[in-house]
Amino acid sequence: MAWAGTPLRPDTSRRGGGHRGPQDRGYLGNRGLRWSTVMGLSGRPEPLDEVRATIRAALLDQAGGSNVVGRLCRVCIELIPVDGASVSVMTDGNNREVVYASDEVIGHVEAVQFSLGEGPCFEAFQSRRPVLVPDLAAVAAPSWPLFAAELIDWPVGAIFAFPLQTGAVRIGAMDLYRRQPGWLSAEQIAIALYAVDVATVVLLGSYTGSPEGSIAGWVDFPLRRGQVHQATGMVMAALRIPAEQALVRLRGFAFAAGRLVDEVADDLVARRLSPFDLDG
Repeated sequence: MAWAGTPLRPDTSRRGGGHRGPQDRGYLGNRGLRWSTVMGLSGRPEPLDEVRATIRAALLDQAGGSNVVGRLCRVCIELIPVDGASVSVMTDGNNREVVYASDEVIGHVEAVQFSLGEGPCFEAFQSRRPVLVPDLAAVAAPSWPLFAAELIDWPVGAIFAFPLQTGAVRIGAMDLYRRQPGWLSAEQIAIALYAVDVATVVLLGSYTGSPEGSIAGWVDFPLRRGQVHQATGMVMAALRIPAEQALVRLRGFAFAAGRLVDEVADDLVARRLSPFDLDG
C-alpha cells in the first residue's frame, strides 16, 4: 500500500473506534493485504459472513435504485467511517469515467482529478496499490501537489483510493473520503478491500459483457463526459493534433484559467470558446 502523511491520534469521533497508524505491524505487514488476513487482526467479532450478507442485501435491494455500483458505495459509507464514495472506470490517464459519486464533495474531487490528470485515484490505478492519506492537509510533499492545493477549501480531511483489478487487468478505482482527518482501522480497510473486489466483479460482469479478465467491451460503456470527448474532437480537428495532445491542451487551458475541464469543454461545444483559444 502507498502511505502518505504521519500517524494520527486515534479518531473516536465516528463509529468504528480508534484508527491504527502505520506503526501497527499487522496493518502494514503485507502490501498484498487482503480480506482474510486483515480480519484476523482484531479481537472484535465482525464475521466475514455478516459483512458479505450486508453487502449482498444492498446489491439486491431494487429500492436502492438501478445503479448497482451506487448501492455498493452507499453501503460502504454505512459500514466504514467515511462520508462519501465514488467509483471510476479507467483504461489509462486519458480515458476515465465516473460511474458513481455519492455527493457533491466527492464529485468535485473526481472532477479535479480528471481536470489535472493527477490525484490518489490515478496513483492507485497506476501503482496497483491502495493509496491511503489520513490527513490530506498534513502531507508535506504529495505525489499530486496541484490536486492537494485545489482541495484546500473543500471539506476533505482524508482520502483513500483503491484500484479495481483482477489478476493483470485493471479497470478503475474506488475513492473514499472523510471530512475529518483520521486513519481507517484494519477491519475497515478490510471491508473496503472486499467492496472493491465486489465492485470489480460487478463492473466486469455488468458493463463489459465479457468474461472476467477481459475489458474489450469497455469501449461501449455509456460515457458521462460526452462534452469533453466532443470538445477534444473539436480541438483535434482544428489544431490537427492527436487526441492525447488535445486533452492535454484542454487540461492546460482549464488549469491556467482556474476552471474545470468540464466547464471549458461546455464552452467549446457551445462556441463560447474557439479551439484556437487553446493554441497559446
